[in-house]
Amino acid sequence: MTDRNRPTLLSSLLLAGAALLCSVPAQALESFVADYHVLNGGKTLGAATMQVVKNDPQRWRVDLGMRGTGLFRIAGINAEQSTVFDTVGETYRPLSQGTVRKTLFTRKSTTGTYDWQLRKARWKGDVKKTRTAAVPLRDGDMSGLLINLAVIRDAQPGKALHYRFVDDGRVRDHHYTVAEQLEPMTVGDMNYNAMRVTRVQAGNEETVIWVVDGVPTPIRMLQRENGQDTYDLRLVEYKGIQ
Repeated sequence: MTDRNRPTLLSSLLLAGAALLCSVPAQALESFVADYHVLNGGKTLGAATMQVVKNDPQRWRVDLGMRGTGLFRIAGINAEQSTVFDTVGETYRPLSQGTVRKTLFTRKSTTGTYDWQLRKARWKGDVKKTRTAAVPLRDGDMSGLLINLAVIRDAQPGKALHYRFVDDGRVRDHHYTVAEQLEPMTVGDMNYNAMRVTRVQAGNEETVIWVVDGVPTPIRMLQRENGQDTYDLRLVEYKGIQ
């Protein structure tokens, strides 16, 4: 090889490496079930389960259930959320959504339908009157649970993520930033290097999600208000579903 050819070869290798970095494949959607501890200020409030299951060849469902223990059960930590969705390319497209919240004496539920032919979403049940009107849909709109899955799919160190939240009659723009440095985290006897993904909301509210490449569910999900933890979900274990 001549000296004249070496710069050309080096440039080609650098370009090929850059192309690989820019075309990191999205994490494939897969069925799983994951168990979490629910904490507040280090104190256990209860447990949570998140799962993704395939309903049929075209449709999936993602569920999140939280169960309080002791007084926290009476206080209303018990809640269940579910979204049925399909995929259009790499996009998760919601089809229906439901939420149930229970306390010792009450039960409130809402159901929503995303009509992509009419391009409108509407909720019924125990919904505030201000949220009963039809919501115009845009391509890429997702429920809160689907945004969690999208963050897992899209997160890369230093990347900014943008989604439109359409859920329970509400519409919000969600903007996340992924930290450039990985953080060491431990789940049981497993050690991970996790990406910290942060969303800062109005009113000093903050959502932080820690995700790991190759793990289909968040390692940790934290909600904070005015600098104080409200809900802190920490992964106990997860397993795939056949």
